[in-house]
Amino acid sequence: MNIVLLQPEDGQDAFWIIQQPRQYQHIIQHLKLNIGDQLKIGIRNQARYLAEIKKIDAEKIWVQPVQEETIPAKLPVTLVVALPRPKVLRRLVMDSVTLGVDKLILIHSYRVDKSYWQTPFLQQLDHYVTLGLEQAGDVHAPEIQLYQRFKPFVEDILPQMIQIDRPAYLAHPYAEIAMPQTIDHACTIIIGPEGGFIPYEVDLMKNNGCQVYHLGNRILRTETAVSYLLGRLFA
Repeated sequence: MNIVLLQPEDGQDAFWIIQQPRQYQHIIQHLKLNIGDQLKIGIRNQARYLAEIKKIDAEKIWVQPVQEETIPAKLPVTLVVALPRPKVLRRLVMDSVTLGVDKLILIHSYRVDKSYWQTPFLQQLDHYVTLGLEQAGDVHAPEIQLYQRFKPFVEDILPQMIQIDRPAYLAHPYAEIAMPQTIDHACTIIIGPEGGFIPYEVDLMKNNGCQVYHLGNRILRTETAVSYLLGRLFA
């Protein structure tokens, strides 16, 4: 936790109150901070501050902002990922938020097990977003959208996202051309499920404006591909 992320309603007069047990325990038990010590706080979707601890009781910590700090910039990317296995989903969301993805879209595909859409992990997305923001020191949560039908998404939604200065790059291990490196424009990145998109899905995305590229001759896990791609394109 590199920043304590608070909600706007946690403010009271000139102070902010840290009262979530997870955050309270981290500050008291792990950081071992006391009155007069400083720490970094963020107000969700607002601002980030260096703050000083003013009061501590058995359940709450009162802090007062000392100095406003710069918020890390988002990457100009919309990340589209075929819904992964539930345990991978947690890591995927946290890593995507930490790396600065501006928008995350989870979609269905032929090789996505329909049971994945029933996982309780989908009800906890906001918690994973919070953990990712705290790791990165960010306060602005990305927009997250879910589409359980592949073809309507590709034919109706995806074309509206593609522009001349905002292409869509589909990462596919059997493409003939290598993925670009160090681009200077916004884009949409599409990553398939473990096992990849089937040929029909690849063709449908190509016919609706996607550019298809490979990442080399190694088959990567979903979460590995996300980190590698973002580093390759926005180094």
